[in-house]
Amino acid sequence: PSVPRHTNRLINEKSPYLLQHAHNPVDWYPWGQEAFDKAKKENKVIFLSVGYSTCHWCHVMEEESFKNKEIGEIMSKNFVCIKVDREERPDVDKVYMTFVQATSGGGGWPMSVWLTPDLKPFVGGTYFPPEDGVHRIGFRTVLLRIAEQWKENKDALLENSQKILEALLHRSEIRVQGQESPPPSKEVMATCFQQLSSSYDADYGGFSESPKFPTPVNLNFLFTYWALHRTTPEGARALQMALHTLKMMAHGGIHDHIGQGFHRYSTDQHWHVPHFEKMLYDQGQLAATYSRAFQISGDEFFADVAKDILLYVSRDLSDQSGGFYSAEDADSYPTTSSGEKREGAFCVWAAEEIRALLPDLVEGAAEGTTLGDVFMHHYGVKETGNVSPMKDPHQELKGKNVLIVRCSPELTAARFGLELGRLGVLLQEGRQRLSTARAQRPRPHLDTKMLAAWNGLMISGFAQAGAALAEPEYVSRAAQAAAFLQKHLFDPTSGRLLRSCYRGKDNTVEQSAVPIQGFLEDYVFVIQALFDLYEASLEQGWLEWALQLQHTQDKLFWDPKGFAYFSSEADDPSLLLRLKDDHDGAEPTANSVTVTNLLRAACYSGHTEWVAKAGQILAAYSERLQKIPIALPEMARATAVFHHTLTQVVICGDPQGEDTKEMLRCVHSVFSPNKVLMLADGDSAGFLHRQLPFLASLERKDGKATAYLCSNFTCSLPVTSPQELRGMLCP
Repeated sequence: PSVPRHTNRLINEKSPYLLQHAHNPVDWYPWGQEAFDKAKKENKVIFLSVGYSTCHWCHVMEEESFKNKEIGEIMSKNFVCIKVDREERPDVDKVYMTFVQATSGGGGWPMSVWLTPDLKPFVGGTYFPPEDGVHRIGFRTVLLRIAEQWKENKDALLENSQKILEALLHRSEIRVQGQESPPPSKEVMATCFQQLSSSYDADYGGFSESPKFPTPVNLNFLFTYWALHRTTPEGARALQMALHTLKMMAHGGIHDHIGQGFHRYSTDQHWHVPHFEKMLYDQGQLAATYSRAFQISGDEFFADVAKDILLYVSRDLSDQSGGFYSAEDADSYPTTSSGEKREGAFCVWAAEEIRALLPDLVEGAAEGTTLGDVFMHHYGVKETGNVSPMKDPHQELKGKNVLIVRCSPELTAARFGLELGRLGVLLQEGRQRLSTARAQRPRPHLDTKMLAAWNGLMISGFAQAGAALAEPEYVSRAAQAAAFLQKHLFDPTSGRLLRSCYRGKDNTVEQSAVPIQGFLEDYVFVIQALFDLYEASLEQGWLEWALQLQHTQDKLFWDPKGFAYFSSEADDPSLLLRLKDDHDGAEPTANSVTVTNLLRAACYSGHTEWVAKAGQILAAYSERLQKIPIALPEMARATAVFHHTLTQVVICGDPQGEDTKEMLRCVHSVFSPNKVLMLADGDSAGFLHRQLPFLASLERKDGKATAYLCSNFTCSLPVTSPQELRGMLCP
């Protein structure tokens, strides 16, 4: 590559997204005091551009505008230009996205916002084309107009920005009104089920026409709803909706049949043509959800999908230090000699490529049938490509195929006169050869930033899959990642988490010059991961760390006046608003997950004030939970856990004993949304025994591993047979 003509300050950053912009002919600054001081000193408007490294339209705007020398000059001359990676700074992103959504009616990335020197927004939007078109105003024009306005009408702009800020503060407040109690769980669950049910796509699964996102929060809600209504028609429908959606997703093109893992979302109703980026948070949540589907149904199909996701993450998103990378991009070079990247190039196939790779004749099938014929039939491959032009506006996928399972193995086997087992072997061989061929293609960009929150979601995925599928190596991978967090994203002196670290030169783990402190979601997802890891491994050290982090979270983020937790800390003067998220989307919102965390923490510690806090969060969100619980399915689910109180499943036994292991396997094999597992190993000096004195009164019956089901620290009669225990866990 030639020596870059331009280099700006972003060259000193660690974020892969910021580094992608380090050679733009724009005087970019990272978010920080240096930029703020310059804006104040020179009395200039700040242009804030927010995106992330796997964002397709972010790449487009960079190519068209930020790499354009003339536009770069207009930007640098008239504005202080700041670039933010929203995955590093979700707090900054959220403040200004709230503004963009309120003033333009839409939002998304890249986000483009103009701020006064004291950081108040006054104009905002998302993607701008470089020049004026018939329907859209161009970026160059917007820049020149805003620069002009600032010269002519500065006072009006300043006054306006102050009004906007006051309106935003008022709009975005989530607080308890008066002496509210938590909303009635039964009604919240019923309304959420009704709302999901009426938006459900009975043919293809999922909860919208298109685009379709995996949204594991919806599926987890439905599993819990089923567990509480097993014998009713609604309960049966909830389970059917969740399992059908998971099946259709796994068959679809959103699932990478050759390279494993799931893409971010489908552009169509059929889960067929995806946006091809792969996000860590999706893999973590989906691994857990498919494991639950296996626990509930006993269908190996779901276990295989969970294993497939974990294979992808272990191979492609894992750092040798134990941490997990953030994402893989959608765009890549089709061949090593290509000049420009195309979306999906790494993942799609022309029919002739597949024919050339799979020419072997298939014994036992009709004469002349090749492996290619069988493979192409099963995966919906067409000679002219299987992507509708409607779903390919830039014609990047013309003549290409996105693999999708169009018919059951039984139908494909019957079509070619093959036995089912034989078909499985043939398809496996086909996938293997395509995988080898794909490895020769240029890979998409890998975002090697490691985030505490997303690592937490992935640890939960490995831990829950390890427990539910009885695969100890998944549990040890989760433990390796938790040890990575403790070493690289935790400061033992202050007891605080850090947000991010990075893969550096020579594969070392690096930290930025000024480390970013953890946000609420980092604490919440890591605490959840540590509880999941304790239940899978029964190592008490993880429990101890989880409770310590919960205390820190309370101290840094709790809102004592309005209840619930703020997303960010109080002491950052550059943040105009402290917000509380109110939407469970691609990721659950932190306040939703923390309700269950607090209830689990209380069970492991006896601190009942955590139960009170959980109730106060539900009270703060009460109105939203009663009107549109479909916006908060994870919190709606938590209302049921709160209402039914958690059952402590205590196994008294020797951790190494076969009888203990058998009891534990029984607990892990059952889906029960309101259980908390603990092992009483009889070590009175151990952490759990010190926290929970009542454990000392529980003993092993006839020297055998014994289970007790306890609620509010009062326990059932002892049980020593796994069958009996299973009956108690599945009433």
